[in-house]
Amino acid sequence: MGRVAGLLSLLLICLVPHLIARLFGASPIPPLFLAGTARICGARVRTVGQPLAPHSLLIANHVSWLDILVLAGATRTRFVSKAEVRDHWLLRWLADQNDTLYIERQDRRAVPAQAREVAEALAQPRPLVLFPEGTTGDGVTLLPFRPALLAAVAPAPPGTHVRPVAIDYGAMRRTLGWIDGESGKANALKLLGRSGSFPVIVRLLAPLPPDEDRKAMARDARAAIEAALDLTIAP
Repeated sequence: MGRVAGLLSLLLICLVPHLIARLFGASPIPPLFLAGTARICGARVRTVGQPLAPHSLLIANHVSWLDILVLAGATRTRFVSKAEVRDHWLLRWLADQNDTLYIERQDRRAVPAQAREVAEALAQPRPLVLFPEGTTGDGVTLLPFRPALLAAVAPAPPGTHVRPVAIDYGAMRRTLGWIDGESGKANALKLLGRSGSFPVIVRLLAPLPPDEDRKAMARDARAAIEAALDLTIAP
């Protein structure tokens, strides 16, 4: 219960300054809140690699809901999220505070419009993250990357950078993995109920070269992350 109390306290501390800042434009509070939340959950985050340039699209592996906390704290990024998040009022409110971009992953007809939304988001300096696996995994297997939304950067607009990012939980990979069949509530209670801390390395990998083939771009990003983490690639 100690972690839950810490999270509630952090939320109360951040809420009023955030709401006041939103009255005057963008708020700097959400990435700080998410970074603090990651730390309360036990994550001790370190970032390696060349710093991000403005207008960067990050392509990351997806292990756990902790990925969002870790990446936001390390890079101050926005996220591309599945539309189902909007069905839960609290998750939607929290995601909205960090200017999350929602997509309908099952609607192929929406891909061109969603690609335009991604391109418009990348016109802003703040980084944007895609989780192209489309779901979380067991922590030790890299699932196939879905290339559809990479249409916005195939080829990348001038000034845009595409960076694979490997979230490395080290020996905790399997423990933190959120696998199919496990409810969000069960996974959250499992992680919040454990004691101690664990290291996390956010590995900012080399930018991908420009490419008009989004499938090739997805393949190259997946290979770079697999090599950085020494994971198993699922067929």
